[in-house]
Amino acid sequence: MTTGITVHGAFERMARHRHGEAYVALVLAGGYMEAGDRGRLRVEAGQAVFHGQHESHLNEFFRAGARVLNLPSTGADIGQAFGQVDDPDAIARLAERDPDEAARLLCRTFRASTVRLGDWPDLLAAALAEDPTLGLAEWADTMGIAPQSLSRGFHRAYGISPKRYRLELRTLQALRQLPGWQGSMATLAAETGFADQAHLTRAVVALTGRTPTRWLG
Repeated sequence: MTTGITVHGAFERMARHRHGEAYVALVLAGGYMEAGDRGRLRVEAGQAVFHGQHESHLNEFFRAGARVLNLPSTGADIGQAFGQVDDPDAIARLAERDPDEAARLLCRTFRASTVRLGDWPDLLAAALAEDPTLGLAEWADTMGIAPQSLSRGFHRAYGISPKRYRLELRTLQALRQLPGWQGSMATLAAETGFADQAHLTRAVVALTGRTPTRWLG
C-alpha cells in the first residue's frame, strides 16, 4: 500500500482486492462501504480502518466519493480494526512530513467502535471469522436460507463465494500462527481446518506466493 491520499469518485466500486502489507485507511471526506475479511463496515469522514497483511476487501463509494489517507501500520495492538479519530486533518497535515509519525498519532487518538452491519451475509461473515471450520450447509439450514441463495447473496455483499471466504479466513488464521510456531505443519493444518498439510501449503502459496515454512519466525 502506497502512503498518501487517494481520491475516489461518486459510486465508484473497487472489486475485492488484497494488500500485501498491513496499513490503515483514514477517511478525510465522503465515505464508502467496505466488505472484507473483518466484516462489512460503513466508513465515513473521521473514521479509520486497520487492515492486516494479506487481508482482502471490496469498496463501494457513496455519492460524494471519498478522500482517503493511507498510512503504514505501526504494529500497534489497537484491539479493534475500526473506529474514530479526534482530528483527522491534523493527522493528514502531519502525514505530509512524516507518515510514520502520523500513523502513531492516529493510534494514540483512535477510539474503537464495534458497529457492524447486521444483514445475514454479515452474520455469516462474523460466524466464519469466529469459526473458519463452520459448515456452510448447516448454517444455511439453521437460518432457513437455500444453499443457492446463500452463495449468491454472500457474493453480492462480499465479492467472493462463502466457501472461498472461509478458505481465506482459515489461511489468514494459519499465517498469524506461523511466526514462532513450534509444531508440525500437519498439526497446524488440522487446528485451522485444513484437510492435510498439502491443502494448507496450497492455500498459503495461493494467498502469499510463499510456502508456510517461509513464514516461520
